Amino acid sequence: MTALTLDTARTILDAALAKVMEKKIKPMAIVVLDARGCIKAAIAQDGTSLMRFEVAHGKAYGALAMGLGSRALFKRANEQPFFIDAVNTMARGALIPVPGGVLIKDVSAVIGAVGISGDTSENDEECAIAGIEAAGLKADAG
Repeated sequence: MTALTLDTARTILDAALAKVMEKKIKPMAIVVLDARGCIKAAIAQDGTSLMRFEVAHGKAYGALAMGLGSRALFKRANEQPFFIDAVNTMARGALIPVPGGVLIKDVSAVIGAVGISGDTSENDEECAIAGIEAAGLKADAG
């Protein structure tokens, strides 16, 4: 397994931000976590609302905690709301089960996750995937 380096995290963050700028969408908060759930890189664009960072972190953290992209967590929350609520209670409310949290994979394992919040969940997820792929890694949105 390859560790997620700071340089790689910054590449992901910069490429995700470039996608945000290319699409001309709302200001984003972007969080890149390593496999342990520690923040490797994070930004909040000018004009993001107050809780954007926490939402972005929750999307990435939820994906890592459950081993599923947050799109899959969203689906599961719709199918099994009591389960996701129980897990989120155990996680002290740290999971945000909506698209925009994407696992980062190398050839053999999950090495981190990206969470983005600020626009629609679909745009958030698209920007996260663009960042991961620009770093030559595999994105797993669920």
